[in-house]
Amino acid sequence: MARTYRLERRQLVERPLDEVFAFFADATNLEAITPGFLRFSIRTPLPIAMGEGTRIEYTLRLFGLPLRWRTLISVWEVRRRFVDEQVSGPYAGWRHTHTFEAVEGGTLVTDVVDYALPFGLLGRLAHALFIGRTLDRIFAHRHEAITRLLPADATTAPRPALRTASARRARPVGRLPAG
Repeated sequence: MARTYRLERRQLVERPLDEVFAFFADATNLEAITPGFLRFSIRTPLPIAMGEGTRIEYTLRLFGLPLRWRTLISVWEVRRRFVDEQVSGPYAGWRHTHTFEAVEGGTLVTDVVDYALPFGLLGRLAHALFIGRTLDRIFAHRHEAITRLLPADATTAPRPALRTASARRARPVGRLPAG
């Protein structure tokens, strides 16, 4: 059994729900919101028809190591949420739930990532030393990129009091069966 960590992020995107969901439903935008240091590239032929059962293959570099990552879209609810799960890749488990909610001022985007690392105690040590911080850095970049690529729209005014993303550091939440 591997320890599971949870990373949560919430971001108000001052654009209509349909537009925000469409942005995230286009897999090519993942390259645009991923930090350059990962050298992230989609390997699945484009365009990708997103929906439940869609499989996507990527390559990236993590801490200088070239990696292949395959994910499956296991849940697809248009304008509400989708879930990508790692089929193969660097984690012992990875489940990323993307949720979208129309709110006053735009769309609330919530990311919840439940993940587990391989290598038992070494994986937990790596998480404490650098993996948790690296994921924080990746999601901070995503926030900035989304703000830049989906700037405020006058039709979503007035703005609510909360303008910033909320974040929780990744923390242990339980255990996943070893995969």
